[in-house]
Amino acid sequence: MARISVFGIGYVGVVSAACLAKDGHEVIAVDVDPGKIEAINSGLSPIVENGLDELIAQVVADGKLTATNDVQHAIDNTDASFICVGTPSASDGSVGLKYVKVVCENIGKALASKEGGHSVVIRSTIVPGSCEGTCIPTLEAASGKKAGADFGVGYYPEFLRESTAIEDYYDPGLIVFGALDDYTREILTELNQDLNCKIHVVDLRTAEMVKYTSNTWRAVKVTFANEIGNIAKASGLDGQTVMEILCSDDKVNISSYFMRPGFAFGGSCLPKDVRALRHMAATLDTPAHLLNAVLDANEAQIVKAEKMVKASGAKKVGFVGISFKPGTDDLRESPLAELASRLISAGVEVDIYDPYVYEAYANENSTAGRGNDVIPDLKDRMIADLDKMIEGCGAVLVGNFYKDTVERLEVAANDVPVLDLTRMNRKRVSGGKYEGICW
Repeated sequence: MARISVFGIGYVGVVSAACLAKDGHEVIAVDVDPGKIEAINSGLSPIVENGLDELIAQVVADGKLTATNDVQHAIDNTDASFICVGTPSASDGSVGLKYVKVVCENIGKALASKEGGHSVVIRSTIVPGSCEGTCIPTLEAASGKKAGADFGVGYYPEFLRESTAIEDYYDPGLIVFGALDDYTREILTELNQDLNCKIHVVDLRTAEMVKYTSNTWRAVKVTFANEIGNIAKASGLDGQTVMEILCSDDKVNISSYFMRPGFAFGGSCLPKDVRALRHMAATLDTPAHLLNAVLDANEAQIVKAEKMVKASGAKKVGFVGISFKPGTDDLRESPLAELASRLISAGVEVDIYDPYVYEAYANENSTAGRGNDVIPDLKDRMIADLDKMIEGCGAVLVGNFYKDTVERLEVAANDVPVLDLTRMNRKRVSGGKYEGICW
């Protein structure tokens, strides 16, 4: 069992402290508020949360949880410190780190005189780069010690919902943390290893970003549901019924398929249906802020890819894939076709390798090139041999994923710019002649 000090007896801090104590760890809660300290030491919860009164009474009676304002005492008598203070918005909308910084400074001063290992784990919600840019420098300056060598550092975001926090703690949907050192990694792994959830161990910045992505995604879902609800009501429909039926589909609508960062969406359905629903909302005098942003953002992703090609300086580009998604010859509103069209208009020569579109032309299908209304001379631009296309181009743009092309494209990236919109290799990130659009 570990000895843990929890700094900040707010919502996250007190729930974390109580649950850690319930699991048998020795926990010291630290705060500047004497009322919160007195409450915990009296076996009372300083906040209202389902089940927390009974839990705190139990762990305090068992001697597993105490509270104090003595930072040095907390550091000297624990192996790790969790920082759980608030990060309210600054006046300019940026994350407010003043409380986190104060706690880091206080912990750092206490670490200066402590012998032996200790880990400082931030649980507060902080934007990517905060650990490296603020927390670690503050801890090092105050302690005179080196992070990752003389003391450990981790970022371990929480995903607790008010009113169900204890339940969420023991039945998490997501566990992720970043650790600067093995000591911290081992502590955080031990704390979570018995929970029925995969543990994602990443770098500090990725863990910070996952927390913000999670919270923002929830906000987007609420906004989307409200927007659909507004449009539905204006149409004389029940928006909650619509969304309940939508959410019953966990194969497509509630799936990870559409959650891979990459290129713009296209095809015969999504673009036209977003436009149509947006237009319908306008005719009903119902704002559709999110739907407008969806189309604007989709266009921006095409522009981003166009800039990537132009930045490569290539006068001739070979496209791997031109249909709106792999495995089809359908070009209806394909963002790849739109991108090719813009490059051609700008004087860039475009060759295309797409086995499904090529097959349609080779078989002289009456529907060959179906949906294309933007690429001139599409048939003449099709190349059957991937090697031949690569050898003749100044850059290769990977638009659709085809497994049998990956090995050859990996080799090509040693010689020519390879601009990847789909991520042909999950392990590869931008570097050298290879550039991914979102990685």
